Amino acid sequence: MKQILNQLFNHQSLTQQEAAEVMTNIAAGKYNDAQIAAFISVYLMRSIELDEVIGFRNALLELAIPMDLSEFDVLDIVGTGGDGKNTFNISTCSCFVVAGAGYKVAKHGNYGATSVSGSSNVLEYFGAKFTTDSNVIKRSLEAAGFAYLHAPFCNPAMKNVAPVRKGLGVRTFFNVLGPLISPAQPNYQCLGVYNLKMMRLYNYIYQNLGVQYSIVHSLDGYDEVSLTDTCKVMNNRGEFVYTPEQLGFKALKQEELWGGNTVDEAAQIFMNVLDNKATEAQRNAVIINTAFAIQTRTGKPLEQCKAEATESLESGNAKRAFVKFMEIY
Repeated sequence: MKQILNQLFNHQSLTQQEAAEVMTNIAAGKYNDAQIAAFISVYLMRSIELDEVIGFRNALLELAIPMDLSEFDVLDIVGTGGDGKNTFNISTCSCFVVAGAGYKVAKHGNYGATSVSGSSNVLEYFGAKFTTDSNVIKRSLEAAGFAYLHAPFCNPAMKNVAPVRKGLGVRTFFNVLGPLISPAQPNYQCLGVYNLKMMRLYNYIYQNLGVQYSIVHSLDGYDEVSLTDTCKVMNNRGEFVYTPEQLGFKALKQEELWGGNTVDEAAQIFMNVLDNKATEAQRNAVIINTAFAIQTRTGKPLEQCKAEATESLESGNAKRAFVKFMEIY
């Protein structure tokens, strides 16, 4: 690690092979927390390079628990996190709305590292017991249309960096890797990112992976379609820019998307959304993010996807998908 750190401190980047080797060694516990923290800190001061991302990703996928869900043709809805906005669990809510609309979702998620409540926090709050048992996961997809892949279980290599990430409390390159290392390797992915440079990086990666994708970013720094500002969307068809009004909604204030100060508060907002008791702002944020996810999966016009999202929420289908998921997990 000393040689690698000196190389990075001298402003040199890693090759794919070097990046893969370092990640494999981290997973094997060959470095101490101070070395891992120093390594991570390099990427707080400079952007991660494409070859480094691919090398890290290849190593982590090689070490991941195998998970063949190809028969379900699943979609993943995920954000990089690390935008510092502490929104409520918009993408997790959207997963159940998509499932309620009839599409299979396998979400790869984790505990919040830079926010109060990540997807794992809120699902665990309601009693979900995470698993890598493929029979349970497939049964959940069949019954609920939704399955959850808890990253530390699916990617055991990550356990050695979890305490360091939590201790640092800021976004790291692991926020970048998270969406790329789902062991299900979904054919469809709707991803939120926290800045435009990251958007371009993922756009290039997804084009090379050959998946159907949408990458969303709100220009005021959200890794969601926040409706608080103009958003940009990149997908297989090109690049698009939308104001909230062009998407059919009034602009929201940032505080209207606040996720609370505790997991308990975040969980209450999450359940209010599924119970149709949320504020108009919370509901609209979930509907538009769900709509882009459905469009990623189907290619349908956005207005039709918005209608499907609204129907799933208002009919109670989204809540029923959650209830069925909880019965299995």
